Amino acid sequence: MIPYPDIDPDLLTLGPLRIRWYGMMYILGLVATYFLVRKQEASRKLGLTGPVVQDLVFYVAVGLIVGARLGYVLFYQYHDYGYYWKHPLEIVATWHGGMSFHGGMAGGLLAGWWLCRRRGLPFLAVADSVAVTAPVGLGLGRVGNFINGELFGRATDVPWAMIFPQGGDVPRHPSQLYEAFLEGAVLFAILWTLRRRPRPDGMMVAFFLFFYGLFRFAVEFFREPDAQLGLVAGPFSMGQVLCFLMMAAGAALALYARRGASARGPLSSEAKG
Repeated sequence: MIPYPDIDPDLLTLGPLRIRWYGMMYILGLVATYFLVRKQEASRKLGLTGPVVQDLVFYVAVGLIVGARLGYVLFYQYHDYGYYWKHPLEIVATWHGGMSFHGGMAGGLLAGWWLCRRRGLPFLAVADSVAVTAPVGLGLGRVGNFINGELFGRATDVPWAMIFPQGGDVPRHPSQLYEAFLEGAVLFAILWTLRRRPRPDGMMVAFFLFFYGLFRFAVEFFREPDAQLGLVAGPFSMGQVLCFLMMAAGAALALYARRGASARGPLSSEAKG
């Protein structure tokens, strides 16, 4: 067994002001998205200059936070809708914890679509440039979960098991680190490599949806199910149900993108750069 490092979740405390590692991970992920979107040749061809990318990151950040909180309430608190009906302000109480990746992804996509519509930009092409950067923020976010000692794994006797402060006196999988590696480092390496070849608009988003869904689906077998839900469909958690839908959406989008490209003729764009 490996001792849990028990890092202070507060990165910096100045009187009433508390800067937490988890929030810093969000900021670092958004900063990485800004620079990695600008780095891509495909982005420059779309006219994603500095000010446009700044607006894009801002819109996506707002959509992500709003969507993540709403997704948590909708997907993970459906047994307690009555409480939120009586206390509607709790829906936006992000400081109480509870954020859903799938809701955040939906919110970020919707916000990005709205900006693209306003700016006259091709949504799927822009989304491709953003999708390949997303694993950086995802990986950092899982490190933040690890520092918070939350979303820990199931009980195990593997040599690298840890006892988390919120998980009782039971050695558990450090599943946050599994997710940081697969959903962060590995997924980024895959997408950053795949982007180099010419592909139909939307294909990188499809790759992201499928591979993230696949990796998260696998890791959920090692992650402790949400206490208020448990397993919701036989041996599967809510996260796995949503990831299955995510993989299906990725496959459908890939088919749509390929059919659209076939209808338009051979790709004329250069490699994604």
